[in-house]
Amino acid sequence: MKKTLIIAEAGVNHNGQMDLAFRLIDAAVKAGADYVKFQTWNSESVISKYTPKAEYQKESTDANESMLEMERKLELPFENFLILKEYCYGKGIGFMSTPFDIGSAIFLYSIGIDIIKIPSGEITNLPLLEIISEFTCPIILSTGMCEMHEIEAAINILQRKGKKDITLLHCNSSYPTPMQDVNLRAMQTLKEYFKLPVGLSDHTLGVEVPIAAVAMGAEVIEKHLTLSRKMEGPDHKASIEPDEFAYMVKCIRNIELALGNGVKQVTDSERKNMAIVRKSIVASRKISRGETFTPDNITVKRPGTGISPMKWYEVLATKAKRDFDEDELIEL
Repeated sequence: MKKTLIIAEAGVNHNGQMDLAFRLIDAAVKAGADYVKFQTWNSESVISKYTPKAEYQKESTDANESMLEMERKLELPFENFLILKEYCYGKGIGFMSTPFDIGSAIFLYSIGIDIIKIPSGEITNLPLLEIISEFTCPIILSTGMCEMHEIEAAINILQRKGKKDITLLHCNSSYPTPMQDVNLRAMQTLKEYFKLPVGLSDHTLGVEVPIAAVAMGAEVIEKHLTLSRKMEGPDHKASIEPDEFAYMVKCIRNIELALGNGVKQVTDSERKNMAIVRKSIVASRKISRGETFTPDNITVKRPGTGISPMKWYEVLATKAKRDFDEDELIEL
C-alpha cells in the first residue's frame, strides 16, 4: 500500500512566535509526521476591518478584538518562512504552508515549496485559484463548507493549464467537528466522482477519525498539532498534543500494514499454526488390521498432520492395513 502522507498542521498555533514555531516543528518530527504545515498571509490583504470573528475564535481569544486584530498578532513575515523551511529541512521533515492571498502564494512558490495547500475558505477565490493553476507543484485542495459543484468549479480552474496532480481533502470546517458531521463516506464520494486521490483534513477531537479514514482509503491526513490545548489562540482547542499525534501516526502506520495487498492466502505467521489447529482423520477406538473404516470407528480430531477430513469419503469403505490405537492418525 502507498504510504499515507501525514501533515502536522501547525497553522497559527505558534501564536506569532518563532520559538513556538520551532518547537512545533520539533514535536512534528518526534511524532513521525511527514510534513509540518504553517499558514501564510498578509492580514490587510485577506481580512477587512469589518470581519467578525467566528464563534469558536471568540471562545478561545479576546472576544472584544476584531478578526483583523487577532490575525495581525498571529501573522509571520515572509522572511520567517524561509527560516522555518530551512529548519524543517535540517530536521528531516517536509515544509508546507497554506497561502491565503495571491502575494503569499507567489512567495511560497518562489521559495520552492514542495506542495501548495489551498484551504477550504479559498476554494471560491477565483483570482487565487488562477494564479495557483500556473504553478507546476502538486496541489492539495481542502473541501470544507463545499457543495460538489463548487469543488468541481475549483478543479476546472486549477486544471486549465493541464494540471493533474491534485489531491482532494474531505473536510468539515467546524472547530471542533462533531462526530455526526464528519461524514467520512463523503471522502469516498469525492474519489469516485472526481477520479482524484483523496484524504482528510480533520478537526475532530481525538485520533479515531483520521485512523478510520486511512482504512477507508485516505492518502493524506492533515491534523492540527499544538503544544498544549490550554494555550490561548483560535485553533488550539481543536488540535491534538504531541503524544496524541505520535499515537495517531503509529496507528496509521499499523493500519497501512494491516490493509495488506488484498490477496487472500496463508501468511507465514499463521502457517506454523495450521498443523496444530486443523484436524485429521483418527481412530475413534481400537481398529484391527483388515477392519473396514466406518463412521463408527473413525472420527476427526487435532492435530492436522494426518489425512485431511476433506478426504473423509475416500477413507470410508477402505480397510485398515494395520492395527490402530484410539486417537492414532489413520494411514492408508
